[in-house]
Amino acid sequence: MVGGVELLEQWISDSNTVLWFDIDGAIDEATAQLLEEKIGLHPLAIQDASRERHPPKIEDFDDYTFLIFKGLSADSESIDCSTIQIALFVGERFLVSRHSGESFSINRLRQEIDVDTNMFSRGPGAMTVRLGRLMVNRYLRILLDLEPRLEFLEETLMGEAGDDVLAELVTHKSDLIRLQRIFYYHIQVVSELNNSLHPGFSTEEKHELTDVYEQQERVGSLCNMYYQLASDLIEGYISVSSHRLNQIMRVLTIITAIFVPLSFLAGIYGMNFEYMPELHSPWGYFGLIAVMGLIATALLFLFYRKKWFR
Repeated sequence: MVGGVELLEQWISDSNTVLWFDIDGAIDEATAQLLEEKIGLHPLAIQDASRERHPPKIEDFDDYTFLIFKGLSADSESIDCSTIQIALFVGERFLVSRHSGESFSINRLRQEIDVDTNMFSRGPGAMTVRLGRLMVNRYLRILLDLEPRLEFLEETLMGEAGDDVLAELVTHKSDLIRLQRIFYYHIQVVSELNNSLHPGFSTEEKHELTDVYEQQERVGSLCNMYYQLASDLIEGYISVSSHRLNQIMRVLTIITAIFVPLSFLAGIYGMNFEYMPELHSPWGYFGLIAVMGLIATALLFLFYRKKWFR
């Protein structure tokens, strides 16, 4: 049945109808009472569904299954995404959904039902499985879009990469950690759905559930792989930066090593003693310059032999 709250009484009186009760936003007291009295939902489950933050879960009741997922918000198009809470009560004749914000996946499911009304005849379980596939497809698309960006950043590291590259990699790594936690819960929930029969579902959804489970595992694997890649790129950036710093320090060390003895000689002959024979020699200045040049040349040759210039 598709319509407003007024169709609830018709659903109660007609045992051949299927109800989808969709709640966008918070569950107020009147709606909570309606769900408890008319549909028979447990008040504690309604309370969990009302929360803005709750880990994904699955819980069986006598005649329905309670599910919580983390879905992407309607405006999430990149890895820097935001999530919304999606709670589902799946019974034999009803599907109650509550989402904390606008859900692209739920809107898409509604559009598909408008085109193919026979989806209702397949039951709430089939609708829930389809919704799960729509949700995981959005996550998959975002992760696949991240791959070429990581490849570009990897190529950039081989050139003159700046701190902005490191900042972007750290941001991606943080986003992937957050998604890893979500996928960990989702895989557990879908695995439990796939491994045993729950209220509101039938064996007819077995193949679709297996497909959703495989997609959840795929996005989880991709997330782990991209997280590891981002970590490796960060370590690579730090290694390249350390190597460049070492090159600079090597040059500075060579310059310092050359000028230390030269400064020592210049300091000696810069002292104001009255008796310094070399100062009165006509070749004293040129001799000192020659000694300094010889020392500098010898040190440069020594550093070259030790391959400090290679």
